[in-house]
Amino acid sequence: MRQGCVSAVNQRNYQRELNQTIERLVKEGQVPRLLLHSCCAPCSSYVLEYLSEYFSITVFYYNPNIFPAEEYEKRVKEQEALISRLPAKHRISFLEGPYEQERFYETAKGLELEPEGGERCFRCYHLRLLEAVQMARAGEFDYFTTTLSISPLKDAGKLNEIGERLAREYGVAYLNSDFKKRDGYKRSIELSKEYGLYRQDYCGCVYSLQERKRGA
Repeated sequence: MRQGCVSAVNQRNYQRELNQTIERLVKEGQVPRLLLHSCCAPCSSYVLEYLSEYFSITVFYYNPNIFPAEEYEKRVKEQEALISRLPAKHRISFLEGPYEQERFYETAKGLELEPEGGERCFRCYHLRLLEAVQMARAGEFDYFTTTLSISPLKDAGKLNEIGERLAREYGVAYLNSDFKKRDGYKRSIELSKEYGLYRQDYCGCVYSLQERKRGA
């Protein structure tokens, strides 16, 4: 029974669900306020191009996992620069969260040697989405979501599972998504080249950096 339930979850088509939400909003003439957690400018490029047609977006940059501090600052500036240059039908604004490295290390404690894509990453998803939903509720946003699902290395099912659970807990709707669909990841690479964006070669945390160095 448990395996069947997991299989059913994995078979969900999050892109279809997003399409249905957008179709309903367009039909109702709504332009909701969306708090979009972003992990970096390249990943946000396609998501912003896509969603700014239908939402008034605030990009929320909260990534205490990024190491070192110089890398964090570089990614923040790249995010702001992209927003200032990207054409959009509806307003895109920017909000930087606190850079809480110790909070990330506490979250990852005991899982330092886990491979990328495992439980440590899932806890990191939760950390960042928790901060996003709290900010969304405080700012009375209609929806919140994250750009993370655009990466082929990120688990869209787990991201949506966490997002839906936090949505129920905090009373802010989560925008289900799998942004790598519709060639989203491919488009993000194209936009990165078009805007000359800095594309990092590791996820961001010290553990992913160490893993990359070991594999080099």
